[in-house]
Amino acid sequence: MSSLAAESQPTPSAVSKGLEGVVAAHTRLSDVRGDIGQLIYCGYDINELAGKVSYEEVVHLLFHNHLPNARELAELKKILAGYRELPQGVVDIITRFPKSCPPMHALRTGVSALGCYDTTADDDSMDAQRRKALRLIAQVPVLTAYFHRARQGLPLVAPDANLGEAANFLWMINGSQPSSEMTNTMDVCYVLHADHGMNASTFSARVTIATLSDMYSAITTAIGTLKGPLHGGANEGVIKMLQEIGSLEKVDAFIEGELLNKRKIMGIGHRVYKVLDPRAPHLKRMAQLLSAQLGDPRWIQMSERIASLMLEKKGLHANVDFYSATVYYSLGLPTDLFTPIFAIARTAGWTAHVLEQLADNRLIRPQSVYTGQAGLKWTPVADR
Repeated sequence: MSSLAAESQPTPSAVSKGLEGVVAAHTRLSDVRGDIGQLIYCGYDINELAGKVSYEEVVHLLFHNHLPNARELAELKKILAGYRELPQGVVDIITRFPKSCPPMHALRTGVSALGCYDTTADDDSMDAQRRKALRLIAQVPVLTAYFHRARQGLPLVAPDANLGEAANFLWMINGSQPSSEMTNTMDVCYVLHADHGMNASTFSARVTIATLSDMYSAITTAIGTLKGPLHGGANEGVIKMLQEIGSLEKVDAFIEGELLNKRKIMGIGHRVYKVLDPRAPHLKRMAQLLSAQLGDPRWIQMSERIASLMLEKKGLHANVDFYSATVYYSLGLPTDLFTPIFAIARTAGWTAHVLEQLADNRLIRPQSVYTGQAGLKWTPVADR
């Protein structure tokens, strides 16, 4: 590199690979305190919320910075239930995808299609943006359920306005009323996954909306980011790993082999948490309860052994994906719906961050350090 080129670039010492440690925004929405294993939503420790409030209450908290009273909660539930219906054109699109289409592909495309049918998609008023945000929170689970039913050749199940978000999704997936235990379990999962600081998908949503694009583009971006196995897709990898191992007595040899070959153990370790992920114990308890109820303890037994070995050998803790996979699997949900369920819950956080970004927007445009050549001269093609 020439000296002139080097002088025009940031110094290499300013580079943070993966933007680790770089502060990209101020936010009131959530805080991940990785050194002490704490997750905060708008001032509330996650342990103050999980199992005590509903997902709808968390949506209200993220949007309005306070937990709702009874009237506010009833109003929000009514609004979300009223927004669930999809445009027929979008239903036609997602139900015609190949049965082999991965659900995250279908969800990503479905959200993008929603923007084509919304005449207010480019209305940048904050009232319109809030309406679009709530509509997406209501419609992302419907998109997921409709695609899942269609790929099985089953009739679509219409949303039930009398059911909350968690119960309605289970109803639309299965075509039967979920038990209170199933509903409560799914609701807690939604609460635990609603937001998580400046994670990769939230950052990508904020980058997109910072260009003054539209809500649908931002959430489509987030879904595409969440899909990756180093982010939301890790929960699918956990069950695949457990299925590959097969039984408790094979766990030790499997882990030893994976570590020997320097392969990543899915669901173990976290980019931010240096201690236990505070969401993991809640999911572990639910996994233990479901395993006891279903009479098939092997998944949680294998999980606990893997977590113990990884803490002992590598000092790494299980994260939220590790136990959520067992919870979803125990609920009878297909493995490839695990990440879409993550997306359903996280749509609350994504849209709240989009609104926050728009309220005090600045284009997100980091720099890079150029490491290529400089000063090259053109030569005719015949002389190259």
